[in-house]
Amino acid sequence: MKRHHIALIISLLFSLQALACSPFAPDLRQSPEGHLPEHYSRYQPGDQTSALWWRTFNDPELDDLVREALAGNFSIREAWARLRQARALAVQAGASLYPDLTLNSGTTQGRQRTKTGSGASAGPVRSYALGMVSSYELDLWGRIRSGQEAARLEAVATREDLSAAAMTLAASVTERWADIISRRMQRRLLEKQLKTNQTYLELVELRFRKSMVSALDVYQQRQVVEQVRAQIPQVAEQEQRLMHELALLLGKPPRAQVRISRKSVPWPDRLPETGLPAALLANRPDVRAAGLRLRSADWQVAAAEADRLPAITLTGTAQLGAEDLDLIFDNWLLRLAGNLAAPILDGNRRRAEVERTLAKADENLWAYRQTVYTALKEVEDALVGEVRQREHIRALERQMDAARSALTQAGERYRKGISDYLPVLTQLLAVQRLERDMIQRRAELLIERVSLHRALGGTWTGRLTPDGRLSKRTVQK
Repeated sequence: MKRHHIALIISLLFSLQALACSPFAPDLRQSPEGHLPEHYSRYQPGDQTSALWWRTFNDPELDDLVREALAGNFSIREAWARLRQARALAVQAGASLYPDLTLNSGTTQGRQRTKTGSGASAGPVRSYALGMVSSYELDLWGRIRSGQEAARLEAVATREDLSAAAMTLAASVTERWADIISRRMQRRLLEKQLKTNQTYLELVELRFRKSMVSALDVYQQRQVVEQVRAQIPQVAEQEQRLMHELALLLGKPPRAQVRISRKSVPWPDRLPETGLPAALLANRPDVRAAGLRLRSADWQVAAAEADRLPAITLTGTAQLGAEDLDLIFDNWLLRLAGNLAAPILDGNRRRAEVERTLAKADENLWAYRQTVYTALKEVEDALVGEVRQREHIRALERQMDAARSALTQAGERYRKGISDYLPVLTQLLAVQRLERDMIQRRAELLIERVSLHRALGGTWTGRLTPDGRLSKRTVQK
């Protein structure tokens, strides 16, 4: 058969494939996310979710830390590897849409004895074979296409998983950064309080030597000094542990050098623009991933239903023997066969597979709604957390002003001999406790803002490239 006959057969295969349809293609679900509120409890119009939110804290070192983490974090690198796997599986799922072609060749050598008129003779025997085999399943019911679409959606969902991991990583780095600054502020405050308490101790000891106070006042103040001194190593330990955690997030060994020179925790400005709850469906990568997996499950149902129908497979072979090598382009032996496979008895295996995929789709539906409602809860938690935390800090400031005024009054009464040392000690402990508490609460306020940014999601992760850089344009998913 001539070469143009081979081309004609291949063209016929593609034409038959073009006639294939997908009668089980799933319909789009109507509002699978369930009921959504119209507004958040603290509604802010607008949308800034594409911005790099950590830059609002105006710290170049923090920006460098986040970028370094996006490039070097081990979990992010694992996520990129999983994405490559998912994309490869999507290619494999669609490979059967095209005919395969295998080249076979072989040679046989040996010796053979034959009878002749004068006896027998032996001589070498050689044979050569060259052939091609092609098989192709007509996707009449869309089984292969449905499987390909399910795998493609799973790959896109895996990319969203990577985006969710990147958002969590940026928030985790920022939280560790704020905690480290907070611990350093606490350590400096404790060192300052230690000096203050030592000054009070010197004053009490001087008055004791003049028989103006009892030994109990001295012992009480020494206890306060040692109590503050004992807290310094604990804060230093916490800071070092946080540095180790931050280094690990950056993909570095625990004792690696990490530069953080900021002296105080930044005070977050007004609440960011939250937009509407419906925006979470587009801005939260975990919500997008759950929705994509729901759609992928629907396509898996379509593939399972199509698998219950008869399948037609075409097989073509072409072979050339040793005696035809000089006519390699003219004397091909071609065969084209068709195979119809229709399931009759399979122990209900295919029907059970349809039921399994339907149950899987239902599972993904409820998982999707759970993800959506969890996202709404996280936004509401972050909003109320920041608002109440600000109110708490303002109350602490008023309490601290009152405590400092009381300490001043108690000190004056003690120096005049009107009262003993207990009121001074009580107010001193209250002021120092409030000072330490204030640092912690300001750090928690910043972390509440970080939680809000993480809860609102965003589109900036679409600019993330495999080398960890943030390109100027959104990367095609």
